[in-house]
Amino acid sequence: MTWTMPAEWEPHERAWMAWPSADYTLGERADEAWGTWAAVANAIVAFEPVTMIVPAHLKDVADRFLDPAVDTVEGALDDGWYRDIGPTFVLGADGDAALGAVNWQFNGWGAQDWANWEHDQHASLIATGASGADAIDSPLVNEGGGIHTDGEGTFLVTRTVQLDPGRNPDLTEADVEAELARTLGARKVIWLPRGLTRDSDRFGTRGHVDIVAAFTRPGRVLLHDQQDPAHPDYEVTRQIRETLEAATDAQGRRLEVVSLPAPTVLRDDEGWVDYSYVNHYVANGGVVLCAFDDPNDAVARDILAAEYPGREIVQVDARPLFARGGGIHCITQQQPRA
Repeated sequence: MTWTMPAEWEPHERAWMAWPSADYTLGERADEAWGTWAAVANAIVAFEPVTMIVPAHLKDVADRFLDPAVDTVEGALDDGWYRDIGPTFVLGADGDAALGAVNWQFNGWGAQDWANWEHDQHASLIATGASGADAIDSPLVNEGGGIHTDGEGTFLVTRTVQLDPGRNPDLTEADVEAELARTLGARKVIWLPRGLTRDSDRFGTRGHVDIVAAFTRPGRVLLHDQQDPAHPDYEVTRQIRETLEAATDAQGRRLEVVSLPAPTVLRDDEGWVDYSYVNHYVANGGVVLCAFDDPNDAVARDILAAEYPGREIVQVDARPLFARGGGIHCITQQQPRA
């Protein structure tokens, strides 16, 4: 079977999410975490079906927060970042109607000492089984937030994730590209040097691409644009822009890079923020976009409305998500319509 990963703007069967349960995510304000995960699910379910995986002991809690239209299934989890612990769904190429689910190896974002993955290393099997997808097992340690595609075989990745010694210590770029080709139909992999500063610190992912850059159509990429020279991501995003502007996609096209200004706030109580509007979810007929109570919320909304014409833009306060290590894209996983 030949498989290909569709673009995120292609039609979806449903969205998958996982209810947060880890102490390091819930913190002292568990209701804030649960309320934010639910706000994202409740926004998406207005556009397409949503299935939330919920540990048995938290079922009553989830029912209290979730819109009744959100389906729930029981499953053992360590935490709620289903983009990373869930499968990456693919479709059979050449018109084949088959649905596949790539089950990556998950080891807590590179075996980080604060992470738990006893259950999360198997959590992709929940959606794989429930969706009826053909399981595609991969030896690659990878997360869904570490890849982004244009749906035509071009993929964005970062060296700090795919070649992380804590993930894939013995693999080369060529090894990673070959596995992405086998499982996802990759024909061109664009290697970005790194991710954002906060996401590269101790409690980050070591540089996921889905907070930095995202295709909105073939040949066109949104870039997180930190415009304040005081923030270290000013230099990071300059380097990434140079890489993207020098790259060509699987069709041989030069990429058009669209700046998506970062929020104006630079720091929180923990240091430099990595607040990013790039980390959004594209639904059937809508886009669920991060908000930060920031003047650039409206700027981002207008840019996304232009990039996704005909889709309704809904914004959800994502500050509680980013305080816990991620954004809206990080907690969602699309299942394409076969």
